[in-house]
Amino acid sequence: MIKVHDVTKRYGDTVAVDRLSFEVRPGIVTGFLGPNGAGKSTTMRMILGLDNPNRGAVTVNGRRYGDLPAPMREVGALLDARAIQGGRTAREHLRWLAQAGGIAQRRVDEVIEVVGLTDVAERKVGGFSLGMSQRLGIATALLGDPRILLFDEPVNGLDPEGIVWIRNLLKGLAAEGRTILVSSHLMSEMEETADHVLVIGRGRLIADMSVRDLTQRSSMGDVVVSSPRAADLARLLTEAGVAVTASADGVLAVAGLEAARIGEVAAANGVVLHQLTPRRASLEAAFMELTRDSVEYHAGAMPADATALAETARELTEGSSSNDR
Repeated sequence: MIKVHDVTKRYGDTVAVDRLSFEVRPGIVTGFLGPNGAGKSTTMRMILGLDNPNRGAVTVNGRRYGDLPAPMREVGALLDARAIQGGRTAREHLRWLAQAGGIAQRRVDEVIEVVGLTDVAERKVGGFSLGMSQRLGIATALLGDPRILLFDEPVNGLDPEGIVWIRNLLKGLAAEGRTILVSSHLMSEMEETADHVLVIGRGRLIADMSVRDLTQRSSMGDVVVSSPRAADLARLLTEAGVAVTASADGVLAVAGLEAARIGEVAAANGVVLHQLTPRRASLEAAFMELTRDSVEYHAGAMPADATALAETARELTEGSSSNDR
């Protein structure tokens, strides 16, 4: 188990992590989410003893990482897939680490096979693609057969087959009772992989709950409604101040009103319904809603479509020509 208790980390005047507390439990995949600059990487570095908190405590199985007698056998991590000496082959890299950690050399061949690098094990890692480097980084994390694993953006550079593979690998490791912490910006993939999520913003904990609870609590969910009188129902709901979006096939997406109340409105006006299905928010929508006040950088407004872009360019060109004259 990983425990982060009342941790604060400052870099000069910048507070990267602010009185952060949470636990990562075994047997589930825990997603570690937050906008850029939220403090995720700093927190993971503190778990691994690479940075020290200014206050609070971070423990792994009840000890600081630096006090673990055989850290590679207890904790495996992938923080930067490119942080590898490029002149070594994949097998040499893993053998060197195994020797340093007192791990049997036969384990090297086992993890190479697990991550699918058998055919390129004798190639120098400096020529690896990002996806191959990710697989080697995962092999490194698995080398000591640890019960606790941390991964920072593990799907970067992987093709669709690789993404499915890492998803199944993480779920399988969790099913073995291991503690799995995964940081990622890919919300759709986290929704498929994680059982539980920790969401932080500006160094503070925003949410600590299951993926299902987070998406169900979000106001971004809606209700899918179909009816032979969809247009009439849409008008009734819109007049009542409810947001309604109609698709090309006439199916309505109703936001801000519970399914039961929509059914009552339809019944009171003699509108037959063929479908009335609550639809919870996606993890991405719930995350965006939850962290909208914690985003460090906001993009400026952009023209809505290509026509607007062309119009802007034309106006600039005409203005320039006028000034030239």
